[in-house]
Amino acid sequence: MKTPARVWIGFALIGVCLAALPFALAYYGTAWVRIANFAVLYVLLALGLNIVVGFAGLLDLGYIAFYAVGAYVYALLASPHFNIHLPFWVILPIGALVAAFFGILLGAPTLKLRGDYLAIVTLGFGEIIRIFLNNLSRPVNITNGPQGITRIDPFHLGAFDFSSRDNLLGLELSGPIKYYFLLVAITLGVIVVNIRLQNSRIGRAWEAIREDEIAARAMGINTRNLKLLAFAMGASFGGLAGGMFSAMQGFISPESFVLVESIMVVAMVVLGGMGNIWGVVLGAILLSFVPEILRYTVGADVQARLFGRSLIDPEVIRMLLFGLAMVVMMLFRPAGILPSAVRKRELTRPTE
Repeated sequence: MKTPARVWIGFALIGVCLAALPFALAYYGTAWVRIANFAVLYVLLALGLNIVVGFAGLLDLGYIAFYAVGAYVYALLASPHFNIHLPFWVILPIGALVAAFFGILLGAPTLKLRGDYLAIVTLGFGEIIRIFLNNLSRPVNITNGPQGITRIDPFHLGAFDFSSRDNLLGLELSGPIKYYFLLVAITLGVIVVNIRLQNSRIGRAWEAIREDEIAARAMGINTRNLKLLAFAMGASFGGLAGGMFSAMQGFISPESFVLVESIMVVAMVVLGGMGNIWGVVLGAILLSFVPEILRYTVGADVQARLFGRSLIDPEVIRMLLFGLAMVVMMLFRPAGILPSAVRKRELTRPTE
């Protein structure tokens, strides 16, 4: 079937907007480019979690553990900590594979668990990984404990350094802008993989397991292997995002991978629309940018201009508004902003 011209025009406009976005944000400060980079990282994390939660219907509250695994794999193989400095294109696949292995370790003992029980186990797994990272400094110093790992190598392609500032065709390319384009390229690849998975035989089997695992097993679907595959695939994307985070920051510590981060990624998937790839992308972008916008719009300066002094801690107001928006969304659009067709039918009452 021939693709309509308007679809290609839409893709071209989206491409132009994505290419121009970092330069527009740089006009207001490099901090906004960094915020955009973290938004793309959260998109990667949300897409990985969507495989587990949205496609296979397995609630995972410890997903940030795989993010931590990928980050530490990159840090240990590209820093003076062990004096190993492998290129990033070697470490990133290793980090994804190690994270996938940990995903299987999590999935294997939880194959018979569903709902709240699975959520509690995955939550505990995420905390166990963080505690291990925080304490693996004695008797052999592997993770450097709570001090974290510093001087992590940025990405290099020959003489091209992603952390330095360059000029290309009259455009000034800072380190965050370079990382932005690399992150967008990787995210687009992950989106293509997700679309192919969703429309494949494996994706349809995941959907069958999500709707009724007993019926899926009765129809001959190997639920054990497919659930392990969902955990492994989702974890690998988390490990990939962790490696990117480690290179961008140049420093990581266990405090970057707390439970709140897992809750945020779950909220992105639920808010955007579980099972809908584009809804998940939208949810991740909104929950990355909106809190930062609120940070500036409800800050102490704004309160001082309105009331003459700061009455409430801006962080309290920001989280209050954020939580209120989530409650309103769950009341009026429980399937998310862009729900999948199946979940929309489930949550819509037939009209008489």
